[in-house]
Amino acid sequence: MKNTAISWATHTFNPWEGCQKVGPGCDHCYAEARNARFGGGVAINWGPGASRRRTSNANWSKPRRWATESDAFFAQHGHRQRVFCSSLADVFDNAVDPQWRADLFALIAETPQLDWLLLTKRIGNVKNMLPLNWGDGWAHVWIGATVVNQEEADRDIPKLLNVPAALRFLSVEPMLGPIDLRRYLTPTGVRCRDICADTAYVTEAEVETVLINGQYEPLCPHCGECASWTGYDAGIDWVIVGGESGYQARPMHPSWPRSIRDQCHVAGVPFLFKQWGEWGEFVNEAHYTHGGGERRAHAWVDAETGDAGRCWLMDDDGLWVNHSGEPRTNPDGSLVDSIAVIGWHGKAVAGNELDARLWEETPEGLGTPRRHLKKMFA
Repeated sequence: MKNTAISWATHTFNPWEGCQKVGPGCDHCYAEARNARFGGGVAINWGPGASRRRTSNANWSKPRRWATESDAFFAQHGHRQRVFCSSLADVFDNAVDPQWRADLFALIAETPQLDWLLLTKRIGNVKNMLPLNWGDGWAHVWIGATVVNQEEADRDIPKLLNVPAALRFLSVEPMLGPIDLRRYLTPTGVRCRDICADTAYVTEAEVETVLINGQYEPLCPHCGECASWTGYDAGIDWVIVGGESGYQARPMHPSWPRSIRDQCHVAGVPFLFKQWGEWGEFVNEAHYTHGGGERRAHAWVDAETGDAGRCWLMDDDGLWVNHSGEPRTNPDGSLVDSIAVIGWHGKAVAGNELDARLWEETPEGLGTPRRHLKKMFA
């Protein structure tokens, strides 16, 4: 039985409730809004200094029951139960009583029949908050980090890759800008920072090498000088992407999830497209305007910058213009070609199809991942 609407999990378990915003992905936090709804209009468990609320003993008993159903679930669905912990909090929140976290890890250790997915926006805290007997990672615990733009990806993914774990995953939700994950999905590259301005992240097969002291060293593809290999011993095993939902949802450019999907497929990493969110791909002008008035909202979003704004209209030449008839242009006067116009459909209508199909790949669905997950089914 599945007891969560989250497509990539079987169950949701919240050992406590409450959190604090730590980045742009938190701006329109659904969990904070929910906390306020049940708190008389005030999110009493949210923000600096706010107390966290531990959930009931009855709630804490649920994973034990799910564990007893593991054989029947696997026989019916062909994969293990995945428990998302926590959707209304953060396991690695500094404001949480350390004893609560110790109790949670004791419960996780007690239920190896379940795959526990610990997703955090505080990946820098994880290594110092793991149990003493964590070792190289517990075989049934997956560690994930939320990143919503390139800045967060470059800041937090290296931290995730340095956490010992059976499986590491990313949640790119809400996706707020273009993200290049290639250096983390295929962890082989060349560093030439002393000479070139940028690091070249390319596959080993694309790099010329030279024999130096018995070792083949790479040549920088930019300047041709001797450089050094760089990368990680482990990469990302799974990527989840989704647009934002809620009445304040920000639009997602269609090229962003497509790019992540393509990057994942080149690297052989499972990709799951969770949702468009409230905004979906444009239908046609008549769908959104009627007699000069709005029927459904539509907006523009820039694929390169993530900038977004109110609706634009299509003129007789097929150009998108604002309400004053001015086309969207670059500072030099050239037309912007990175703009997409998208419409507000609502989460249910926008759905989760990307290029007319569902993308619901999981590590189990693609067989044994490239790294540690094979231990989980030994």
